[in-house]
Parts: sequence; structure tokens; C-alpha cells
Amino acid sequence: MLRNVGSNWVLLAVNVATTYVLTPFIIRTLGNDGYGTWTLIASICGYIGLFALGVPVACVRYLAQHLAKGDLGKVNATIGSCAGLYLGVGAIAVLAGASVMPLLHTFAIPEGLEAQASLSFGLMTIYVSAGFIGLLPEGIMLAHHDFVVRNAVRISVLLLRLGLSVLLLTLRPTLAVLALVQLACLSFDVSTTWYLIVKRYPGVRISVADFDWRMVRQIFSFSLYVLLLTAGARLAFETDAIVIGAFLDVSVIPFYVIANSLIVYLMELVVSIAAVVSPMATRLHAEGRMDELRTIFLKWSKVALSITIVAGLFLIVLGPRFVGWWIDPSYEQPAGRVLQILMASSFVFLPVRGVALPILIGIGKPQRPAIGFIASGLLNLGLSVALARPLGLAGVALGTAIPNGLFAAGVLAIACRELEIGAWTYFRYVVPKAALGGIPTLALLLWFRLGLGVQGLFGLAAAGAATVFLFALTWIFFVYRRDPLVDVSPHLARLLAWGRA
Repeated sequence: MLRNVGSNWVLLAVNVATTYVLTPFIIRTLGNDGYGTWTLIASICGYIGLFALGVPVACVRYLAQHLAKGDLGKVNATIGSCAGLYLGVGAIAVLAGASVMPLLHTFAIPEGLEAQASLSFGLMTIYVSAGFIGLLPEGIMLAHHDFVVRNAVRISVLLLRLGLSVLLLTLRPTLAVLALVQLACLSFDVSTTWYLIVKRYPGVRISVADFDWRMVRQIFSFSLYVLLLTAGARLAFETDAIVIGAFLDVSVIPFYVIANSLIVYLMELVVSIAAVVSPMATRLHAEGRMDELRTIFLKWSKVALSITIVAGLFLIVLGPRFVGWWIDPSYEQPAGRVLQILMASSFVFLPVRGVALPILIGIGKPQRPAIGFIASGLLNLGLSVALARPLGLAGVALGTAIPNGLFAAGVLAIACRELEIGAWTYFRYVVPKAALGGIPTLALLLWFRLGLGVQGLFGLAAAGAATVFLFALTWIFFVYRRDPLVDVSPHLARLLAWGRA
């Protein structure tokens, strides 16, 4: 499991690195108005992605379940049924995008960008619609726990996107070029992954001829709740740009999006655990190995919380200064405040999103979390709209942070109940040592900011390296010392032996 999670983290590192280069380049090339308009288009098109109807997660769950039982017939029936569904909803999504396009002009699109915005919206609609069938090969590889190979392909896609974006935007800096890059990368991703599936899984077929209505009904019985989870996540993390565009101004969207992107990348770091935990939970649950499932829940919850604490403290203390250096000094204050508000709630939200929620999905219990996520998303939308004008970007951030914290508390209670783990047992194992282990890190970061007043690349990089080093020492010698579920002594012995050598 650690190998698969590690490959997800490598993928995330490459993703962050390419974003680090690409985001300021796009902002400088297109300007705040252009980048804000692009983000608005992406947010609206993201809702077209809801036509996936939760099928991708359901596909991985049932494929993992049938593979665990060695039933290749049902594996192919699941693949064929999902392929038919993806083709159908892709066609519907194209029509939906065409009907929604006129709404784009109800926003205050800056003068001179209207035609570009319409063309880009059309291309992004095609990208999202074609992307449905592109989800199928990824689901097949994830169900086979083939994370390392799949992530190698995704890294290639990221590097391709970086190269094409820099080259083509330099030649022609338009929104349509950005959309065409997304389509080119999708084509490369799907064709490469399908080729690998044919080579690596000889018994697996990708054919609509295997379409089975009974399998479709089974998929929908589960995917309906996953759809609600997806819609809730969309409301929680992808609607803020629309709210800002409607109630504030398109030109200030980048300030919010840049701050939110750092939270999203931290969430992806934690959710990298979820991508492995969910199919594993399905397998352990199907095999009746509940004790192992409880161990995974506790162990990885503590890991997720520890990672959230160390990264979150850095973002709260030095994150605003990093944003100002990374993008532009004018971003430090407005984007920094948004970042701090969003990060505060993430200490509660991310460990639950990374472990508790995917385990509930994996064992086939998504109903109450799904309803809770929709309620949280609607509360997010309502609060963000209500607070946008009186408090500006900070109000939109509060509208996101408060519902996320409430949702996390509810899902954690549900997960403990389903796994028959007492809330106090969970808290006692997961929280105290991880929280106490963050105190030295916080003290070090405050010294870097208030004592040394770090600025620029060298200062921020040195602060980050020192933070990671101190965190690693704290993790080994305190957080996981004599841990009942994780034995770090062999790793520590090897580390000491290496040091003596």
C-alpha cells in the first residue's frame, strides 16, 4: 500500500512543480482578466462533469470487488456497462454545454474577451464530455491496484501539458489555445492508458457488447450517492469563482483561486491516500477482514492528520509570503488571508476526506456522507453569497471553511460507528501525539517569519526544508515512537546504521 501511496505523492509533486511554473506564466500571459475568465469557464464546465453520475467511483468499487472474487465475466460486464454509460452521458453533456453557453454572458466578461470566452467554453465542453470515456481506462488500472504505472502515464501528461502550454501560449496567448491543450493531453492520456490495459490485462475487454442492464442498475444504486458526493465537492471547492464573478468582479477571481489552489494541492496529497484506501477497503470488507480495515482506518488517519498539520502550519505562517513571491507582491495580502481561513478548517476536513470518507465508499456506505456533503455544499453556497459583498474574498472563504468543518465532524462520527470504533479510541490514537508534534514546527516557522523575516526563494526554501527535517525527526522520535499500529523501529535502526556508516 505504501508503494502505491508513494507513487501518488510523486505524481502530486510533479503536478505541483508544473503548476508552480505554469500558473504565473499564464497569469502574466493572459492578465488577471484573462485568467479570471478562464477560471470562470472551468468552474462552469466543471458542473457539466456531474453528468458522470458518480459512475467512475462505482466502476472502481465493483471492478475491485469482482477482481477480488476472480469473476472475470462480471469484470468485463462492468467495463462494458460503464463504457455504454459514458458514451451516453458524453452526448448528453455536449447538449447541456450548448444550452448553458448563453449564461456565460450574464457575467461581466471583460471587453475584448467575449468571443474568446465563447470559443473556449465550447472547446471545454467537448473536453469534459470526451473525458467521460477517458475515465474508464483509469478505473480499470486503479481496480487492479496498478497505481505506479498509471501515475507514470499521468506524469507524462503533466509534462506534455506544461510543454504545450508554454510553447503555444508564447506563440498565441488566447483562451482557446489553453482549451486545445487540454484536449490534446486528454487524447494522449486515453490512448496510452488503453494500450497499456490491452498489454497488461489480457482477459480484460473494453467492449460495449458486454453492456448489461442488470449491472447498470447495480452501478446506479451505488453511484447515485457518489454523484451527491461529487456535487457537494463541486459546490464546496469549484463554485467560489462563480460567486466572485457574480457578486464581486472577474478580475479578483485569481486572488482567491491562487490561495484555494494551495489548499487543493494539499488535499490531493491527502486524497492520494484515499485512492488506495477505497479499493482496499472494498476488498477487505468483501473478505470479512474487519480488524485489518479498522487498523488501516486508524493508522492512515493519523498519517493524514500529521501531514495536514505540518503542511498547514507552513501555509498559515509563511503561505501568504510565498504567494506574494510566487505570483506578485500584490497577491500576498488578499490571497494570504483567504489561504489562512481555508487552511484553518482543513485541519479537521482533510484527514476525514482522505481516509474516513473513502473507507465508507469502499464498504458501500456512501448514503449519509453523500447527503451530508450536498447539505454542506448548499450551506457553502448560501454563506458565500451572503458574505461576499460585506466581507469580500474573506467572506467567500468563510463560506467554504465553516461547512467543511461541520461535514468532517459528521462523517467521522459515521465512520467510527460503521467500523465499530469508539470516538474516544479514534481521538486518543490519532490526535494527541500528532498535534503535540506540530508545536516545535509552529515555533520554528514563527521564528523564521517574525525573527528572521524570511523573504524570497532562498529564505522560503530554507524554511521549508528546515520544517520538513524537524517534522521528520518529530515523527520518528515522538509521534510514532512506540506506536501500537506502526512499528518504526526497523526504519529507525536502518537510519542510525546509515548515519554511522
